[in-house]
Amino acid sequence: MDDHLRAGIAIYNDGEFHAAHDAWEDRWLNLDASTDDERFLHGLIQFTAAVHHAHGANWSGVRGLAESGAEYLADLPADYRDVNVGEVREYLRAAASDPEHVERVALPELTHESVALRPEDLRFEASAVVTDVLAEEYGYDEDVVENAVRYARDDLDGGKATSQFVTFVMDFARDAANRGIIFQRMEGAVGKRKHKEEDVDGLFDA
Repeated sequence: MDDHLRAGIAIYNDGEFHAAHDAWEDRWLNLDASTDDERFLHGLIQFTAAVHHAHGANWSGVRGLAESGAEYLADLPADYRDVNVGEVREYLRAAASDPEHVERVALPELTHESVALRPEDLRFEASAVVTDVLAEEYGYDEDVVENAVRYARDDLDGGKATSQFVTFVMDFARDAANRGIIFQRMEGAVGKRKHKEEDVDGLFDA
C-alpha cells in the first residue's frame, strides 16, 4: 500500500492529476467495500478526478465528484495513513458547495508524513509504480518498462551496487523533460538484456 500511496501522491503533486489515480486504482479495486482503506483510496481517486475536471472547467463534474469524495473521506481521521485527509476533505466540501471555488484558491498539496512528496523523493519500488503509470499515461511501450523494472529488481535482488535499469526506472519517473531520451536508452538496454537471455537459453536447447 505505501509504495502505491506515495507514488500517487508524488504524481499528483507533480501536476499529473489524471494519472495520479492509476497508482491507487489497482489497490482500491482489491479492497473489501466500505473498509477504511477502501474509502480512503476511493476518496483520493474522486479528489484527483475533481481536480482534473476543474482544469477543464467541467463544473457539474467537479460538484458531483467533490460531493462523493467528501463522503468517502467523511469519517476518517484527519491524518489517516499519515496523509492530510482533513485538508483534502475541507477542499472537497468547499468545491461541492461552490465548484468554481477551485479557481480562487490554491490546490492543496498531498502530504505523507508531513512531506509534499515529489517523484525525486521516492525510493525504487514507489518510483517503479510512477514509471508504470506515466508510461501508460503517455503511450510508452509498457512491455519495455515492465522488463526494465523486472531487470532492475533482479539486479537489486542479486546485490548489485549499481544497475543501469534502476537508474532508468528512477530517472523516467523523475525527469519529465528528458523522459523520451531516457525511454530510448531504456529500450536499447532492455533489448540487449533480452538478447543475452535468449543466447543463454539457446545453449540448453536440444
